[in-house]
Amino acid sequence: MTTTSAGDRHRGSRLRRLVTRTGPVAALCLAGALTLGAAPAAPAAPAATADPLDRYHHQHLTWKSCLLGPDDETGKELEQAGAQCTDVTVPLDYARPGGRTITVALSRIRATDSAHRIGALVLNSGGPGGPTIGDPPWVRKAMKDVGGRYDVVGVDPRFVGRSTALDCGWPTGSMIRGAGGDRAEFDRMVSFSAGLARRCRAHAGDLVPYASTRNSARDMDVIRAALGERRISYLGYSYGSYLGEVYTTMFPGRTDRVVLDGVIDPARYGPRLLRGTEAAGKHALRGWADWTAAHDEDYGLGRSGDAVLATVEEVQSAAERAPLRVGAYRVDDQVLPTLVFNGLSQDNPSAYGDFAQGVRELRRAAGGDPVSPSPWLAELLQFLLTGHDSAYGSAQTAILCGDGTAPRDPETYWRDLRRADPRDRFFAPVTNDINACAFWGPPRERPTALRADLPALLVNATGDPRTLYSGAETVHRGWPSSRLITLHDADQHVVFGVFGSACVDDAVNAYLASGRLPATDVSCPRIRS
Repeated sequence: MTTTSAGDRHRGSRLRRLVTRTGPVAALCLAGALTLGAAPAAPAAPAATADPLDRYHHQHLTWKSCLLGPDDETGKELEQAGAQCTDVTVPLDYARPGGRTITVALSRIRATDSAHRIGALVLNSGGPGGPTIGDPPWVRKAMKDVGGRYDVVGVDPRFVGRSTALDCGWPTGSMIRGAGGDRAEFDRMVSFSAGLARRCRAHAGDLVPYASTRNSARDMDVIRAALGERRISYLGYSYGSYLGEVYTTMFPGRTDRVVLDGVIDPARYGPRLLRGTEAAGKHALRGWADWTAAHDEDYGLGRSGDAVLATVEEVQSAAERAPLRVGAYRVDDQVLPTLVFNGLSQDNPSAYGDFAQGVRELRRAAGGDPVSPSPWLAELLQFLLTGHDSAYGSAQTAILCGDGTAPRDPETYWRDLRRADPRDRFFAPVTNDINACAFWGPPRERPTALRADLPALLVNATGDPRTLYSGAETVHRGWPSSRLITLHDADQHVVFGVFGSACVDDAVNAYLASGRLPATDVSCPRIRS
């Protein structure tokens, strides 16, 4: 992630509510795959008449209503914003473009200022596995006046959302859990992870080998051509920053303005990306605890930050003794750290309040009281403990496992867990745990070697608990022509149009309007507009 936590899978609505889940449920754990350095020389372009992708590049797109039915809330929002939708046909396997095909779903709000139209702005809101088709309305709003100069295009990447589906039939929406407190619980996690991998081979083995960021980048270039654009602009959040890094490397010269928000260090990307984020997670937990203590009259979790943290620890201890009953769900000591992790990606009162209410309900359950979960907790438990969002977790895992190799020996993960801080009961047990990628087949391609420079605009908060600020600094150093917008003193994952910083939003929109990067890096205070 970022991979995503339960919250990143519907980023459009999540970001509008300022509540994202980019943790291991949606922000999975990833580890190193892309390296900074000069990209290999591109082969000479084949003659136009020999282009094996010609029929895809020049396909006719039929634009239609985005509304799939009376209960389609995403479709309703797109309709109200004036969007239309279509499907783009792409090869399943780019090595055999004449073979089986799949479809990738798009939405588009056309530019209203046609006299000053800049081009198409293609969006990716993260995951991997997060649908983006519903995002053009809120992104267009965040762009203010410059939005009317772009065709704003949302894309559900291959196997995601309304695109050809990859569904392994899982009993969960995520491969991520905490490791538990002893070897027996870890061994259960090993069996759980191996079972998820087996289900993917059984239910979607014909698609799984073709899930990867490189293939999503290839799809994006087919989309560019099918839209009739020589170059596209791009806005990528979280995992979308990695997709942007890969696309601009594989297809140099085909982008105009590039904004990457919540920047992934490509050297850390892979099935264990979240390793190393523990300190940022603990900092975010402390920030939430201090806010919750200041609102003790609303939540009753403690009148000081330390008291609130002690309450969370007590709930975890209760889950270790026996699973907590929360409505129809049972929350054990492997699930509870995942709930904590997922409660901490957005630094605002709405997200803090949702998480505080969830902890309040978990504490009541720990005391034996009957509990009906609030919407945030109910949605997250449904995501983690049922097959309701199996397709999301399946696609996310297939992409992560297809992009890089995870250690195969369970003992590697057990040793990492034993080396972790024993006082950390909520982050290290999640970020170091085994997952289904340990039982996956090898990737079909090597990771992408990142191009040596790109004049992109990078955005990151200093306290981002998912895509660490150090990752943005690393990419900025590797791309000396880039500029970095820093939001200070915020434990916030992704910023533009989400956090409410006029400083950040105005700087991004000025770049999207003019195509000129700021003369120097931009430093923004925590102040909200």
